[in-house]
Amino acid sequence: MLQVNVGLAWMAALLLGLLVAVLMPSWVRRGMVALGFPLSWWLLAGGEGSRWLMSLPAWGWLVPLAGLLLLYPPGSWRDAPLFPTPSAALDGLALQVPLPLAGHVLDAGCGVGDGLQALERAYPEVHLHGIERSWPLRWVCAWRVPTAKVWQGDIWAADWSAYDLVYLFQRPESMPRAWQHAQAQLKPGAWLASLEFAVPDVPPTLVWTCPDGRPLWLYQKW
Repeated sequence: MLQVNVGLAWMAALLLGLLVAVLMPSWVRRGMVALGFPLSWWLLAGGEGSRWLMSLPAWGWLVPLAGLLLLYPPGSWRDAPLFPTPSAALDGLALQVPLPLAGHVLDAGCGVGDGLQALERAYPEVHLHGIERSWPLRWVCAWRVPTAKVWQGDIWAADWSAYDLVYLFQRPESMPRAWQHAQAQLKPGAWLASLEFAVPDVPPTLVWTCPDGRPLWLYQKW
């Protein structure tokens, strides 16, 4: 019978997982793939810290799954996970992109409200709006930013035509869809603002460097 060194087999499986993780399109997915084998081995090996997990009844594993589905409903899986916008990330944006004093700004995918707080610092006179598919995140966002009108819904089904600026902190893969939605619905003169990620093959109207050094890609519709 062929004898295989356990240590070598473990290292080979770990390296294979890391190789596949490198091919993933985002850091979140890379982390999930890279940790898959070590966590599975830890649970199945029955170490001291894992025994209580293995003793859970079958229905016990549904509890974290239900919590995950509440935070990230299936319809949101194509969008970005929770990426908070730093509170001062947009300070000074109003000098680059002036908006009407009573204008309307939408944070599409507002999460727990970090982006809305940054927008409020940048544009204290505008009307703030936020849309979030996850109702627990939407509730937290409304509590943290009481000056904004926040509702639960799909950012891709929402009407963007009433807004002077739509802010996004999405995934690179979402940007072509965001551009298509903006082109179809934004009114002339309105802006699409994307933190970190550009619309592929579309020249921006302006690329502004945020105070923390990250780019904000700005596209004005004409």
